[in-house]
Amino acid sequence: MKLSDYIAEFLIKNGCTHVFGYQGGAVTHIVDSLYRYPKIKFVGTYHEQAAAFAAEGYARVKNSIGVAVATSGPGATNLITGIGSAYFDSVPCLYLTGQVNTYEYKGELKVRQLGFQETDIVSIVKPITKYAVQITDPSTIRYELEKAVAIASSGRKGPVLLDIPMDIQRAQVDEPSLPPYHLQEAPHSEINIDRIVELLNGSQRPVILVGGGVRLSGAAELFGKVSARFQVPVVSSLMGLDAASRAGDRYFGMIGVYGSRCANFTIANSDLILALGTRLDTRQTGTNPESFARAAKLIRIDIDSDELSRKVKPDEYAVRADAGEFLAALYEHLDRVSVCPQAWLEKAREYRNRYPSFSEQEITDPNFAVAKLSELMDRDTVICLDVGQNQMWGAQSLGLADGRRLLTSGGMGSMGFALPCAIGAYYAGNRKTVYAVAGDGGIQMNVQELELLKRNRIPVKVIILNNRSLGMIRHFQEMYFESRYVATVTDYAAPDFCSLAKAYGIESMRVENSGEFEKMRSLLADAEPAVIEIMLPQITHVIPKLAVGRPIEEQEPLLDRAEFLSNMLIEPFEADNG
Repeated sequence: MKLSDYIAEFLIKNGCTHVFGYQGGAVTHIVDSLYRYPKIKFVGTYHEQAAAFAAEGYARVKNSIGVAVATSGPGATNLITGIGSAYFDSVPCLYLTGQVNTYEYKGELKVRQLGFQETDIVSIVKPITKYAVQITDPSTIRYELEKAVAIASSGRKGPVLLDIPMDIQRAQVDEPSLPPYHLQEAPHSEINIDRIVELLNGSQRPVILVGGGVRLSGAAELFGKVSARFQVPVVSSLMGLDAASRAGDRYFGMIGVYGSRCANFTIANSDLILALGTRLDTRQTGTNPESFARAAKLIRIDIDSDELSRKVKPDEYAVRADAGEFLAALYEHLDRVSVCPQAWLEKAREYRNRYPSFSEQEITDPNFAVAKLSELMDRDTVICLDVGQNQMWGAQSLGLADGRRLLTSGGMGSMGFALPCAIGAYYAGNRKTVYAVAGDGGIQMNVQELELLKRNRIPVKVIILNNRSLGMIRHFQEMYFESRYVATVTDYAAPDFCSLAKAYGIESMRVENSGEFEKMRSLLADAEPAVIEIMLPQITHVIPKLAVGRPIEEQEPLLDRAEFLSNMLIEPFEADNG
């Protein structure tokens, strides 16, 4: 059989229903084979970066491999940002790139290029993939496909890439004689449950910190069960938001630089942190890790031993384990764990009541606009957040109960993520309304995918929070560059997005005051794509925000000192430093 046909059959056997990509000369054999198999569909995007993000959205919703295809040269290099996004956020994706014929490839020649659009994509992406290889022998196709998918889906998950020259794609292979890949046995988890129980029972103010590893391990529902029996406050990282929401009334928000005050006060005053599948980077701890949760013991659960080798606290207790395996073990032993003192849970609720995410019920407060928007969203829907101020407003104020999913670009932090990610989420099987929430800057980076929405009648609702500026960087310019708004307000502009939607043949509306939110309901309810532009003031801020060097409980705008001290159960950081 033709090798490209073998690829299509392999993907079908592995449960892949949709492949995202952009057609090109060096990948026509693969795309044609995908087209000819009715059990799999090639979804043509309008940019390879969008295809990569769509594959990530597909993989995250389906909890399975996502696939993107691109031609050689610029097609392959356009995938790179999406590959990086999947790598940093641990998402299993398979990228298939076309390449010039093997007899055109420069090999060891000291020339820059021999074949047209020849580019060594394998060397370029090796630092941001778990595995990348060029296939030069058709008989290795089964081995390489099986190996790539196994590597992408095991341990700490992540992207892989196979670069396939055109003559290899069209080669004939004898399927029964293709050698297989023998899956390597995964290392066993290292869970000393007795030690975990001992640490938990020695705590009076425990907190669970939920990271993206909980969702990646397929353990969000199990976490909900653990949380229901283990009645302690729950906070999250950015990537752990939707899994942490399973804790219901015991969930107190995202921690860190742009976290909520209630979440930061809760973890700052804790005496034990159970961190599940999170890197605990400086966006969570602040730039001075010594100031982070100073009175707390730290239990870190992570599947990646390299992450655990980077100590956050010198005396932390590290457990190399999949978050799902750990939660299953803990769930079986929760009857041995003491009940969390009710006074501690009430203290966290006091923080939440004192510091809501918005104070004014007006559209001029972006957090209110986001909270109002989430009231209009369906149950069990997927919300894809772009990067910029909109990402932080969403993290602070979106309601994620009722089984909602939240997808965003965490480690790479790539603008242009939301719209193509929403397309992938839709094709993963969530055929309900999917929301792409973006700023006016981010949406313009992959706005061409509106044509895909219209072409395939995909019911993605594109919500644009339009402040007519690049607000996150503009805020930095106010803080550190005397409000010189270079390329954020000056030399920057946004189009009339409603007119743009009309050009694509998509229904749209503009919301300019709080009384118009209800008018969105009918547009959100129908099964067609839509663009909704929510007009915000040009000068907007994400608050609270942590300044460099401060502990996470001391966000700006700074609280009155007496009020701040009333929230502290431990000594302030200044006291620790004399």
